[in-house]
Amino acid sequence: MGYADLREFVKRLEKEGELKRVKAEVDPVLEITEVVQRAQAQLGPKGNPGGVALLFEKLKGSRYPVLINAFGSQRRMELAFEVDKLDDVAARIRGFLDMQTPQGLFDKMKMLPKLMELGSFFPRVVKDGACKEIVHKGSDVNLLDFPILKCWPQDGGRFITFPLVFTKNPDTGKRNVGMYRLQIYDQRTTGMHWQTQKHGAEHFRRARAANPEGRIPVSVAIGADPATALAGMLPIPPDLDEMMFAGFLRKEPVEMVKCETNELEVPANAEIVLEGYVNLNEMQTEGPFGDHTGFYSLEGNYPVFHVECVTHRKEPIYLTTVVGPPPQEDFYMGYAVERVFLPVMKMQYPEIVDVAMPAEGIFHNLMIVSIRKSYPGHARKIMNAIWSLGQAMFTKVLVVVDHDVNVHDYREVVWKALCAIDPERDVQFSLGPVDTLDHAARMQDFGSKMGVDATRKWPTEGFARPWPDEILMDETTKARVDALWKSLGI
Repeated sequence: MGYADLREFVKRLEKEGELKRVKAEVDPVLEITEVVQRAQAQLGPKGNPGGVALLFEKLKGSRYPVLINAFGSQRRMELAFEVDKLDDVAARIRGFLDMQTPQGLFDKMKMLPKLMELGSFFPRVVKDGACKEIVHKGSDVNLLDFPILKCWPQDGGRFITFPLVFTKNPDTGKRNVGMYRLQIYDQRTTGMHWQTQKHGAEHFRRARAANPEGRIPVSVAIGADPATALAGMLPIPPDLDEMMFAGFLRKEPVEMVKCETNELEVPANAEIVLEGYVNLNEMQTEGPFGDHTGFYSLEGNYPVFHVECVTHRKEPIYLTTVVGPPPQEDFYMGYAVERVFLPVMKMQYPEIVDVAMPAEGIFHNLMIVSIRKSYPGHARKIMNAIWSLGQAMFTKVLVVVDHDVNVHDYREVVWKALCAIDPERDVQFSLGPVDTLDHAARMQDFGSKMGVDATRKWPTEGFARPWPDEILMDETTKARVDALWKSLGI
């Protein structure tokens, strides 16, 4: 079964030597960020990059502890999903994706266990939860009671950086959970950073089209068991409930509880819950914000979140993260998503062998894809396919290589890609939506992308010259030298 809550995960991290308690007083304004930068640059247990998770127990201006860098290494992501390796999660997903339409009674009977298991992951509504141990309403609400970080010097203020934002589609009533930063304006209001292409922004637009003077309910959960806490960043289809998928990941349904002041439901095991609304006719300047690009995202006008009620556990843990020059904690979270969801991409495009998104590519700037090439123009087909695939549509530079190139060995990729291209022939440009955070785009949310066909070229693609073999030593010689090696004294 999955972790009961965030606290159980903290205990596991501590047991594994993956967490350090910081007892000295630290200021959430800038100081925590600098501490995290230095700690994350260190090697963690067993020499793994990413340092350790940090639990700050004494915060200037707040009596609540801060948990940060909890997911900042591959090992901690494996612990979050309770697996020995991330491929184990991918294998579970692949197992469900491989379910075919049953042909006969025997096939139908074989599918029953999987279907019953899938049905057991739907969220379960309970009457009460630990997230309601303390309740503040109206004038008792004060967001500044929490140790909310200001991460970088030019940030527009303090930002909640690890929230689960709950809304409902005003047309269908279906729940959406997203991870959108919240800038603190005062004790009871924040910005709501709904980028144009996000589902929360779509809910906002649909509701405003129906009633421009109205409002929509919004609730925000901070801190939950790992699978639930990460659910807001998972690239799942819009018609799939994030809480159901979190249940699938944790192998146990997420318990949900109805909010105090609206009809939305939130994880019952959350550390902190903010309840309120967004006015459909109200916008306010948000930003700047030191972003995962390594640069500040600029000021912009975004909706305002009004907090009417705050509930929390007794002595809640404030879960947060720092984004900035890569690699940060979000790189490891993104890497886990890349590995876990590779089977979904391969199901749609089985010619894909592997995918890599280097940290320096900050998710949307560079993707390397290896394919088993089968026909002329196959690499370009994959470029266009990926540019039409969910959040992958933001990929600025897409490099397609042959199946025998290790996409995770960037030296090999650069060497073989540069040796395989004729720039004028093999580079393709396209226009389309780009990430809101792309400050180099010609205008916000719209710009160009570049695809590089770095596969071997075929005669059927107009390449008339012979393609040379890669230099490799023959196995017989390698075996002879293996036998001689000790005697050589080298």
